[in-house]
Amino acid sequence: MTPNHSNNFCCGGGGGFLQSGYKDARLEFGRIKDEQIQATGATYCVAGCHNCHAQIHELSEHYGAHYNVVHLWTIICLAMGVLGPNERTYLGEDLKHVNVFHPESEM
Repeated sequence: MTPNHSNNFCCGGGGGFLQSGYKDARLEFGRIKDEQIQATGATYCVAGCHNCHAQIHELSEHYGAHYNVVHLWTIICLAMGVLGPNERTYLGEDLKHVNVFHPESEM
């Protein structure tokens, strides 16, 4: 993404803003992040924290981009082959049914 690293744009959900009750302002503030993500053409966005994940997921739906937003640990679990059924909520159809080991599925 451009800009990136320490010059990257904030999603607008951090610092308690996600729970502040100012949804319209939060979504408008996050518009620049959504446009930045959409400009990449990516079908997935990986978020490192829960607030960013929730905000970016909502931005994707609100602005009609519908890219998938996943937690970093979801990608790690997929790579390790240990993603549980309840952890597939935000995966797209291309990954939602990847057959990986889960202890409950062996019972």
